[in-house]
Amino acid sequence: MPRVLRIINRFNLGGPTYNVAYLSKYLPADYVTMLVGGEKDESEDSSLFIAKSLGLEPIVIAEMKRSLHPWHDYLAYRKIKKIIREFKPDIVHTHASKAGTLGRLAAKHCGVPVIIHTFHGHVFHSYFGKLSTFFYKTVERYLAKFTTKIVAISELQRTELSEIHRIAPASKFVVIPLGFDLKRFSEDLPRKRNQFRNNLGLNEDHLAVGIIGRLVPIKNHKMFIRGIQILRDAGFKNVKGIIVGDGELRQQLEAFTESLGLKIKKSGMSVDESDVLFTGWIKEADVALAGLDIVCLTSFNEGTPVSLIEAQAAGKPILSTRVGGVEDVVQEENTALLCRSDHPEEFAEKLIRLASDPMLRKKLSGGGREFVLERFSYGRLVADMDSLYRHCLQNKAEPQDNKV
Repeated sequence: MPRVLRIINRFNLGGPTYNVAYLSKYLPADYVTMLVGGEKDESEDSSLFIAKSLGLEPIVIAEMKRSLHPWHDYLAYRKIKKIIREFKPDIVHTHASKAGTLGRLAAKHCGVPVIIHTFHGHVFHSYFGKLSTFFYKTVERYLAKFTTKIVAISELQRTELSEIHRIAPASKFVVIPLGFDLKRFSEDLPRKRNQFRNNLGLNEDHLAVGIIGRLVPIKNHKMFIRGIQILRDAGFKNVKGIIVGDGELRQQLEAFTESLGLKIKKSGMSVDESDVLFTGWIKEADVALAGLDIVCLTSFNEGTPVSLIEAQAAGKPILSTRVGGVEDVVQEENTALLCRSDHPEEFAEKLIRLASDPMLRKKLSGGGREFVLERFSYGRLVADMDSLYRHCLQNKAEPQDNKV
């Protein structure tokens, strides 16, 4: 029975947790799996409920956190080595950068036969300055030398990693898109819509324009807020900006919103008196999406944007920046309008186009459900990963490219 140790950066809300949970739960019965992950940041909401809802009991390494911390990282590395020695995996599969560094180093040191890493995104542009970016690329190139296979979650990401950033030769990569349980996003929509809108005080005359994600610089929320301001100034008084999520920029974004003359919904204030609602984290993403009328994404960089996959499963029109894996996830002019990430005016122009044209919103709403159900189901994810694991195990005795 193949033994798989799966390691994720941290258990915070987002697509990677769903990915590792489905893989840990639904791999064929002849696998033995263990799921390990780091501690969420204080500004984040926990995603452990996702794994536990599937009957999983992950091991949480408190020292493995988002930020660099040499002592904590060393302690996390030691704990991972101890887990490897006790569990004796045939495969160590790491997900995202911190887990990928500590987990792969530990696996190499312990002589694990097969080491696999999944890039859920990357930090090679729009995150750090040139010096830090060079450092992270150098680390990833070293790790790639003893990684059996590297999983990219889109064709575009594979091209970026192999040809633009030169992390490893193209032969080292395999493309396996993410997979999710998407059926719930198309079930019981009227009840979920009423639940979400009633909780926020929205009525059917309000056009709810939403964005879902961490409140961090890479997500570029200021462009979304500017778009809401331009809509309001253009006379769309029924528009409400709905910001779902939380993070380190919460107070800064609230101050920015008010600096533009927009009113934030506060206790005791009616929705009609406000322009923007900060909801915090909402665990039931299917409920939130059912209640929105337009879904936006304004990021400077993305791997595979989960919110856009889920939005299409929920039958929602999308306006997104054209970055990262977005074009692998949506169909431009069929399920989404796209714009540049550094052009607030273009974003606002397309947002006005969507807000003023119900038929366009209806057209974009209808094209995505079958598209994402076919490409991003967890059944397809599990089958693809099972095939990769078996291939790597069968060929583990073969010499690897660039072996150190």
